[in-house]
Amino acid sequence: MREQIGSDGRNETVLERCDRNLVELLQEVRVAQTGVQILFAFLLTVPFTARFDRLTSFQEILYFVTLLAAGAAALLLIAPTSYHRILFRLGDKEHLVRAANRLTIVGLAFVAVAIVGVILLISDLLFPGLVAILATGMATALCVICWYIVPLRRRSRLGVKPWSLS
Repeated sequence: MREQIGSDGRNETVLERCDRNLVELLQEVRVAQTGVQILFAFLLTVPFTARFDRLTSFQEILYFVTLLAAGAAALLLIAPTSYHRILFRLGDKEHLVRAANRLTIVGLAFVAVAIVGVILLISDLLFPGLVAILATGMATALCVICWYIVPLRRRSRLGVKPWSLS
């Protein structure tokens, strides 16, 4: 028996919807994961460059915080795959999709921190002061607006509570 789900007109069972949602989520995670892995690899090489010894205390702390954020982002964006493998064929797909969604949202927040951190670090190395502040402010604003404010406003207009991100 087929049960229609939601107001999107799809004729799918709850399990079919969960399967589709999981496939869509994992595709999205693959895109973000690649970028964060490249960023993390770049950050791992930075201490071995000749210029690293000339960092200020602020830049060293910023580098380390950015490295930790990129590492956390990678871990959180990889977590849905591990979660899926461990729960594979246990009939708990709806829970899996919700948990993977939350892990991905938190992982993307760490991606934003890592991106902003790298922009601040590089711009502070190249152009300390106002240019670094402006570049970092622009990156922060773009992340916050594009990744959070716009979609959360849309959720609100659709009548969905912003904190029910499952």
